[in-house]
Amino acid sequence: MRIVESKFVKSAVKPIDYYPTAFAEIAFAGKSNVGKSTLINTILNRKGIAKVSNKPGKTRLINFFEIRFKIDKEELDGFFSFVDLPGYGYAKVSKTQRDSWKKMILTFFENRQQLRGVVCLVDIRHKADPKDILMIEMLQSMNIPFMIAATKSDKIPKSKANAAIIKLKNGLNLGDQQIFACSSLKKRGIDNILNWITDQVIDLN
Repeated sequence: MRIVESKFVKSAVKPIDYYPTAFAEIAFAGKSNVGKSTLINTILNRKGIAKVSNKPGKTRLINFFEIRFKIDKEELDGFFSFVDLPGYGYAKVSKTQRDSWKKMILTFFENRQQLRGVVCLVDIRHKADPKDILMIEMLQSMNIPFMIAATKSDKIPKSKANAAIIKLKNGLNLGDQQIFACSSLKKRGIDNILNWITDQVIDLN
C-alpha cells in the first residue's frame, strides 16, 4: 500500500459527532505517551498531521483522518480512515477524566460499524501493563481484529529486542499472535503495520 494523500477531518466525543463516512477505518489505541500520534505521522509521512505533545494525556478527543491510497501491483486505489483514540491510563489526570476516556473508547468500539481493526501500541521498554491487557481483552471479547506494535524500539539495543518482544508477548497473554517492533524515528516496522492494515481494509481475493 502506498499512501497518496491524507488529511485531518474532525474531532469528536459522542457518536453523533463522528466523521460520517462509509470507508473502512483503522483505529490506534494505547497508553498516553506511547507514541500514537507520532506513529500515525510516520505512517502517513506527514509531520504534525496528528498533534504530538510532550505532555502525556493531551489527546482527549477521537480524531479522524481521511486517507487516499494506491496499490500499484493490484491497480487499486481508494480511501479509508485512521482514528486516533484518546490515550488511556495517564495517572496525572483525574480518575473522572480517565473514566470518561475509557467510556469514550468503549462507545466508539460499540458504535462504529466501519471499524476494521485496531493497532494497539505498547512500549517495548516496559513490561506488560494491566491496562493494555484490558484493552486486548476488550477487543477480543468484541471480535475486533487487532495487531500489537511495540513502539520505541530504537530506545533499546537491537540485541535485546527479541527478548523484550517475547516478554511482552507472554505478559499480554497473546498466544500465537505476533508483536511487531517498530520505531517512528528509524521508520522500523512501518511496512509490517501497513501490510496488516491492507489486509483489514482491502479484499484482494
